[in-house]
Amino acid sequence: MSVNTVSTTPVQYSLDVIKEEARRFVLKGVISRQQPIYTLCQYIPAREWAWIESELEKNNFLLRDRIGDLMGHEEWEND
Repeated sequence: MSVNTVSTTPVQYSLDVIKEEARRFVLKGVISRQQPIYTLCQYIPAREWAWIESELEKNNFLLRDRIGDLMGHEEWEND
């Protein structure tokens, strides 16, 4: 008899992935650019949040910084 197990290897997030997730939530209207970065923890599984927090700290972001700071500037081709 064989047993299949689910991998428990944690997912590591790069800063680019975190920025893209934030951008996706802002575009969907779930969060705003003015809210603090820690707002993202409501939408990301708790088991993965530690990796995100660590990556943000490595890149000198504070959880109280605004999501807009994380996303950086956006370029618009046509308004």
